[in-house]
Amino acid sequence: FSAEAIITAFEIHAPQLIGPVQAAVDGLEGDLTFFRMAEDPWRQAIDISIDYAVMEKADNLSVVPFTGAWSDLGGWDAVWRESGAGVVTGGPATAIDCEDTLLRSEADGLELVGIGLKDTIVVATPDAVLVADSSRAQDVKLAVSSLKEKGAKQATEFPRDHRPWGWFETLALSERFQVKRIVVKPGAALSLQSHVHRAEHWIVVEGTAKVTVDEKVQLVSENQSVYIPLGAVHRMENPGKVPMVLIEVQTGTYLGEDDIVRYEDVYSRGQGAKG
Repeated sequence: FSAEAIITAFEIHAPQLIGPVQAAVDGLEGDLTFFRMAEDPWRQAIDISIDYAVMEKADNLSVVPFTGAWSDLGGWDAVWRESGAGVVTGGPATAIDCEDTLLRSEADGLELVGIGLKDTIVVATPDAVLVADSSRAQDVKLAVSSLKEKGAKQATEFPRDHRPWGWFETLALSERFQVKRIVVKPGAALSLQSHVHRAEHWIVVEGTAKVTVDEKVQLVSENQSVYIPLGAVHRMENPGKVPMVLIEVQTGTYLGEDDIVRYEDVYSRGQGAKG
């Protein structure tokens, strides 16, 4: 169907969605290779699938039989079904005396072991573990809703945070310090910035970093480190042809990503953008 046809269908069968969705589209912002809708109007749209909102109500649809194999990937039980085995393991996972069980580990360095489990799904990621009765595999959305209600970041954020210049992930976090692994793409640079509430220590573990701290510019090689005092204007760049990896240790009274004063940015991000 055409875009015009589906918009007309929503106007007829789910008109309450038109206003907030249009406002969200009008407020699109670029993020790397993605376009993200404006968050506030999008939150005002009711949570409903296109099946319930339109497809079950429309009277101008045509259907044809499909005779091929089909599997709905709406839950972890679909992965289990596709294996054709009673016990399925993925990643560093071990099943001992288990029946009809799925064990999957997606966390580096985390060995998942199940003993005596039956009709169970266990999925371990770097920042969360799901344990569910296999008959409730389609209810993962209930877990997400519950995590959102309690304000758990696992419901809305991924451990690895991608930016125009590369990505970072938090290795350890406490009230007064944070340890990150930062990977900067060849030729990329972070913004020229400063922080109000934290100081930073950078240790290069792969490649070479070009580091600016106030008026000083220096090259920092593998196994070397540099200190960024609180309030110092600084920048990190990768002048090499391979990804540059460093460990960053932050210390201070506030470690949020929004503690940033930006002076220059090759990606044209404003003060509110992160990284």
